[in-house]
Parts: sequence; C-alpha cells; structure tokens
Amino acid sequence: MLVMNKAKGASQSKNLPINRLNPKPVIQVYSLLPNAACKRNILPHRPPTSISTHDPACWMLIFIAWLIAASGTLGALFFGEVMGIPPCTLCWYQRIFMFPLAIFLPLALFPLDTKVVRYALPLALIGLGFAVFHWFLQLGLISPSASPCAQGSSCSEIEAEWLGFLTIPLMSVCAFALISISLFSTSIQGKK
Repeated sequence: MLVMNKAKGASQSKNLPINRLNPKPVIQVYSLLPNAACKRNILPHRPPTSISTHDPACWMLIFIAWLIAASGTLGALFFGEVMGIPPCTLCWYQRIFMFPLAIFLPLALFPLDTKVVRYALPLALIGLGFAVFHWFLQLGLISPSASPCAQGSSCSEIEAEWLGFLTIPLMSVCAFALISISLFSTSIQGKK
C-alpha cells in the first residue's frame, strides 16, 4: 500500500511504502547470513572472522600438502600392491589418516577454502603420532610387546630399507610432518 506524503513546504508529493511489519525479524534473518547481507549492503561490512580465502601463498601451501599426501598414498599402494610388502596394523592406521588427505586437500583448492585446515590438520597430526610410534617401535625405543600387531606382518620388523636408514615408517613420519607444517603455515598465513 502506498501513501501520499506531503512534507511542509514541498511542492511535490512522494510515494512512500508503509511497512506495517516489524523490521526486527528481517534483521535477524540477514544476521544468519552475514556474508550475503554484507554483499548486498544491507548490513555494515564485517571484518573476516576466518582465514583468508584469496591468498596465493595459502593456495600454494595447501597444494604442497596435497602433493605430499598424494605421493604418500601412491607410495603406500605401490609398496603393498606392486612390491608385495604386506602392511602391518600400524601401517593400516597410518593409511587411514593419509588417504583422506589426498581427497580433502585438492577439493579445498578450487575454489580456495582454507578452512580445510580445521579438518586436515587433526588427521595429519594423528597420523604423525602413529608414524612416530611405528618408527620408534622399529628403532627399538619401544618394546615390541607394546605393538598392536597381533596377526600378519610384524610392526617391529623392517620390511624395506633404503640408504641404510630410510624405512617406510620414517618416510611416513616425514610425510605427515611436512603436511602438518604446511597446513599450520596455511593457518598462520591466512590470518595475516
């Protein structure tokens, strides 16, 4: 409904809408979607509360983490399926935490979503814990009786070794550590 409204001294009348609704619910609806409301200039601009989504450095760090996770995934499959090295129980636990990273991280690149750090960093850190435990078990720093490997391949045996020191658990430690560093750096870079 429109009402003719004449201001004092005005020669023309203006058509003004009558809003008989309470504006408070409208503001509450827009507060649920602050980004959409800010883009339409309905609400004042709010500073970003999360990590940046337009930083090329963040994109590169997530990409590096994905390259390492994809290499680790392909390496685990190569050792198991091509070389015929049976994975032990701890190797399976490490795979459980590495394989999702190879899927989550590239999905966060297009478009860049640095919030993937919330999900990927815990996976990388837990995988790192299993990898360090496995490596220490092979070095003899942890008693073999603490090993969760009951059947199949032994967790404390060294199945493959390169250059006299490089074992599969050590490669897993390096991969998870580099992924964790890259994701942690993404978190720091995005907050700048």
